[in-house]
Amino acid sequence: MKKVALVTLGCARNEVDSEEVAGRLAADGWQLVADAAEADIAVVNTCTFVESAKKDSIDALLEADSLRAKGVQKVVAIGCMAERYGKELAASLPEADGVLGFDEYERISSRLQTILAGGSVEAHHPKDRRSLLPIAPAARQEIRNNSGVGERTLRKRLDKSPVAPLKIASGCDRRCSFCAIPYFRGAFISRPADEIYSEALWLANEGVSELFLVSENTTSYGKDLGDLQALEKLLPELAAIEGVSRIRVSYLQPAEMRPSLIDAITGTEKVAPYFDLSFQHASAATLRRMRRFGDKDKFLELIEGIRSKSPQAGIRSNFIVGFPGESEEDFQTLLDFLGSARLDAIGIFGYSDEDGTQAQQLDGQLSAHEITARLDTASALADQMLSERAAERIGEELLVLIEDTANGEGRAAHQGPEVDGSTRFAPESNALSELGMGNYIRGRVIASDGADLIAQLA
Repeated sequence: MKKVALVTLGCARNEVDSEEVAGRLAADGWQLVADAAEADIAVVNTCTFVESAKKDSIDALLEADSLRAKGVQKVVAIGCMAERYGKELAASLPEADGVLGFDEYERISSRLQTILAGGSVEAHHPKDRRSLLPIAPAARQEIRNNSGVGERTLRKRLDKSPVAPLKIASGCDRRCSFCAIPYFRGAFISRPADEIYSEALWLANEGVSELFLVSENTTSYGKDLGDLQALEKLLPELAAIEGVSRIRVSYLQPAEMRPSLIDAITGTEKVAPYFDLSFQHASAATLRRMRRFGDKDKFLELIEGIRSKSPQAGIRSNFIVGFPGESEEDFQTLLDFLGSARLDAIGIFGYSDEDGTQAQQLDGQLSAHEITARLDTASALADQMLSERAAERIGEELLVLIEDTANGEGRAAHQGPEVDGSTRFAPESNALSELGMGNYIRGRVIASDGADLIAQLA
């Protein structure tokens, strides 16, 4: 059996892609190994979301020579960077023995066999994947099966975590001026509810107790299925699955939030009152240049509405500073919003040009020095506000999913995987050492440490 290692970079959607690739390879007789140095061929699932993600992907591919020194024969790039740049990436990174786009996943086993045998697979010419589906969402359902998008595929878990992402849709129909994702991920298409349910059952049987629903735009789920409240109907169905203890919804568009969805997230048993809202900014003028909607007051009103339903709800968001044309007044509006919103998790990113996006051509480009200065200012404020928000939670009772038994550490309902804060139990809670990973422990918050919480057994 030939050995293959999958190295996954980027978001939870990439994690699902890697596990689907792993499922195809395992079904064709490949042996999956965790350590790339032990593999015959290493497959790097790349990310191209922001400059830092691109750098991480390139650095991983540049490690090919050191892997070969350890016995690895070939290194192959797949994922978003491979799809987006294709031949250009292959030409600029000869360290990679192959660059395979999304369309090669169905033939991934034969492609890797060819490369491992010394052959070559031509890198694809990037294309606008939005053109692969009809413009009108309602027309997409007719060709769903023919497109291959949304079909149930094999999947093999690559770790034993009690948390797993579950992809409910692919692509995006929004046209944010800074984002290239729709170009290489394609137009938005929902997976049918029965396929999602089937995969959720499989994950539960694999020991997963927290389902992390992911897509490029979760609030659009169902619009191409003829039901704008399909997500509200899906959540209780998933919650009824035996073994599922928590469901978390990610990447919600503020402009598409609706009262019925807020009610479903805050009122459905087992669904975490967790709102991953993609605000991106708070200035109306900057948001319009981003080709987005809303403003500071509308966003604060949305947050207030959520907390009126669930006072303990977790709310997180990402923001871009230094966007072309962002004035001092626009930037101050963002700072004012951060000071008022009491968010539980905040990501601050300095603007950088993305190939082929409208923002590249906008007037008012800020200097790198000014972007860095604003990034530092906003990040410092974000850290302060996160600390204050965490301190507000002292005295709250939380249900914590243990993910690090040795340190008694895990996440409460308001804390998302990897990117948010954590909750750890105080050392005197030594009974935790007897509990295995994946247990849900009730605790009371007694202190905070930055954005993290410290609890004792309740």
